[in-house]
Amino acid sequence: MPCAGTVLGVFAVLWALNQLSYRFLKARILKKREWGLNICCGKTDGGGVNADIVRHADVPRFQCIEDIYRLPFRNRQFDSVLCSHTLEHVEDPDRFYDELCRVGRQVVLVLPPLWDISAVLNFFEHRWIFLTFKKVHERPPRRIRLPLARALQQRLGQRIHS
Repeated sequence: MPCAGTVLGVFAVLWALNQLSYRFLKARILKKREWGLNICCGKTDGGGVNADIVRHADVPRFQCIEDIYRLPFRNRQFDSVLCSHTLEHVEDPDRFYDELCRVGRQVVLVLPPLWDISAVLNFFEHRWIFLTFKKVHERPPRRIRLPLARALQQRLGQRIHS
């Protein structure tokens, strides 16, 4: 039987890896450039249009999105699109990615890497596990469906983008 110190140590490592992934590396990616479109922006300002399905914070140039598969933007309207920690949430990542490519010339995807176990196994929010150790991608990597996630999320009343 593991001792309390070991269990706390494991949780501390998982927390540290998640902080590295979501706080440090994501902030570094955001600061690399001004993003024409920061899709599913949450609380972050990408420098251009910040869009999401709900307003999480008072970010400048915010636009509310009704349908992630039919974005209200022209073809190739943006030179760059940042999609950070979003693809793992949507029901159809390929369809969403195709829509991002329609509105942007360059699409950058930021995903939870496999080494961030607490994010990868987030049954409460994520639907997919992306099979990658990298954080930044130009196209969606291979993935597997997170078992039972959709059923759990529906039970909790989350909005499903199908």
